[in-house]
Amino acid sequence: MKTYSTQNIRNVVLIGSTRSGKTTLSEAMLFEGKVIDRKGTVEGKNTVSDNSEIEQINQRSIFSTPLYTEFMDTKFNIIDTPGADDFVGGAISAFKVCETGILLVNAQQGVEVGTQIFQRYAEKYKLPLICGVNQLDGEKANWEGTLDSMKEAFGKKPVIIQFPVNPGTGFDGFVDVLKMKYYHFVDDLGKREDLEIPANLQGQAEELRQELIERAAEYDDTLMEKFFDSGELSEDEIRKGLGIGIRSGEVLPIFCLSGKKNIGVKRLMEFTIKVAPAPSETKAEASDGSLVECSVNGPTSLFIYRTAVEQHLGEVAYFRVMSGKLTVGQDLENPENGEKERITAFYAVAGKKKEPITEMQAGDIGCTVKLRAAKTDDTLAAPGFDKSYKHIVFPASKYRCAIKAAEQKDDEKMNEALMRISAEDPTIIVEYHKEMKQTILKAQGEQHVNIVKWRLKNENKIEMETFAPRISYRETITKVAAADYRHKKQSGGAGQFGEVHLLICPYEEGVDAPRNFKIGGKDMVLNVKTSESFDLDWGGKLEFYNCVVGGAIDARFMPAILKGIMDKMNEGPLTGSLARDIRVYVYDGKMHPVDSNEISFVLAARNAFKEAFRNAGPKIMEPIYNLEVITPADYMGACMSDLQNRRALIEGMGSDRGFSTLKARVPLAELYKYSTTLSSLTSGAATFTMEFAEYQPVPADVQEKLLKAYQESESEE
Repeated sequence: MKTYSTQNIRNVVLIGSTRSGKTTLSEAMLFEGKVIDRKGTVEGKNTVSDNSEIEQINQRSIFSTPLYTEFMDTKFNIIDTPGADDFVGGAISAFKVCETGILLVNAQQGVEVGTQIFQRYAEKYKLPLICGVNQLDGEKANWEGTLDSMKEAFGKKPVIIQFPVNPGTGFDGFVDVLKMKYYHFVDDLGKREDLEIPANLQGQAEELRQELIERAAEYDDTLMEKFFDSGELSEDEIRKGLGIGIRSGEVLPIFCLSGKKNIGVKRLMEFTIKVAPAPSETKAEASDGSLVECSVNGPTSLFIYRTAVEQHLGEVAYFRVMSGKLTVGQDLENPENGEKERITAFYAVAGKKKEPITEMQAGDIGCTVKLRAAKTDDTLAAPGFDKSYKHIVFPASKYRCAIKAAEQKDDEKMNEALMRISAEDPTIIVEYHKEMKQTILKAQGEQHVNIVKWRLKNENKIEMETFAPRISYRETITKVAAADYRHKKQSGGAGQFGEVHLLICPYEEGVDAPRNFKIGGKDMVLNVKTSESFDLDWGGKLEFYNCVVGGAIDARFMPAILKGIMDKMNEGPLTGSLARDIRVYVYDGKMHPVDSNEISFVLAARNAFKEAFRNAGPKIMEPIYNLEVITPADYMGACMSDLQNRRALIEGMGSDRGFSTLKARVPLAELYKYSTTLSSLTSGAATFTMEFAEYQPVPADVQEKLLKAYQESESEE
């Protein structure tokens, strides 16, 4: 394969809902570029993209697959991504290395929730989009209905470049209003006739062309002036105006496609070459906020956007050349940690096909093997290049479960395998939670977890069990309470003695610590000698006040008293959960000139604090999450009813681009397997996001159950 210049490279990511036909389109693109001489099918399990066993079993994309094709003296790097929200990480990583997205809409379904999910991500990452209405050869293809759903979802952005002739099972061509040609296809291999527009379609074509010209003129003053003067723009001028609109995210050009019949694929690729941004037009953001031009004249730098372990090759690192040019045998280093790597070989990638090449210029995408240390999200660069590229920001997890190996002997092996899977897919997060004493697996959904389980079983011969994770409850107090405790121990030799009198009250943000209290029926003013404030690692505050007068307790024992209190904050008196938001006043006590020591005051403080806590209106607090559901309106009632059964507080309802939205605050304890339930309720048509909000007291009946469960577990132990 020849070396392509930065100007002659286009990097596109195929995105869209499940079953929108991304993999089938990628086959047609590779066929047009003669990278393959025969198109495979998803059903036939012989496509270049979905080449793993698990993808072929499920007949859909699960991993993002890099591909390339050569067309019109241009190298197309294509990343085919999964359509399910559970596997969105593949698309997000591809956004980092592609200048353009091709958004596919299934003509039989119109804009789906999945379509909107990926469009929103593209908008967030400022990725220019071209839209292909695919599967126009489907039995239920509905061009007008699809257009209506796109206008509702995307506003004025859609601009029709083509409209279909005979949509449905007889789909055999389209009218291109940019070219003002009728393209008629005579077989399923993309062979076409370029004809004049039929008389019965001429009026529609002229009307749509006028709309196209008007939209193109909006984005350039020179074009606008010419349009006002003559009412006409040339084909090149239309492309120029559309290109500006596409780059700014204001224009979404619409193309007609059948990936299966190879209809419209060539025109889509031609348009992308002439209108979509080339890598040379882009700049990448470094971690320090500076921008790096994608130019062959700069120092060599790469960004690794994905890693995978492949049979016969081992670990493969997929990268984009961000600047300069890469040559075989080049020595690079990671600017963040100084790790050195030698690039002994690299390849152009089309699924499993890896074609060795000797040089890649800025903007190109490829892969390499046998790196010592570099992983996903790492930068490799020529010595002296002191910038690392900004890391990929992946979506927050939406599903969490506790895990363990079915056989205890496999625990270590399972954890090692999970670390490898997480390195390949950073939206899989595995962590041991010390507080809950469980290994927690976080993912995007239950399907995501099931794929992990399949890989462990089939690739590593390990069975993994999943179950509901414990919840990180917190304990706090609601009123003032005082207690004292004397620790006294005499067992021959040195004894132990320490007595602590303390008072506790709730900590409130922005409220000054009170000084006047009633203790034992008496009014008392506590004068603070010293104070300390702690932001707790688990959230909330502890404020500690030394109010002892007259030398009842020597100041040298105050750290021991604080330690005793902190011990109980780490293991709350109610359920053993972490405690928070408490003010502690130590106001009296006693010590012995010989027997008092640090351990005596640690134990005295612990027990005094425990007793006071139990009398201070103790409450268990639970994590609350902000939840936003996006669903077709037909399912709104079912979604709301389900959330109300989960103790949710509904905060608002609305509509967004043709879909209903529901905002609620929901206890984390009620969200286990929520993604699965939502999918079942809406036939997979809804999605959601969740974000930690705050801790709130649990209802009285829930607290009762938690206390009972904790007491039972304590008695069992």
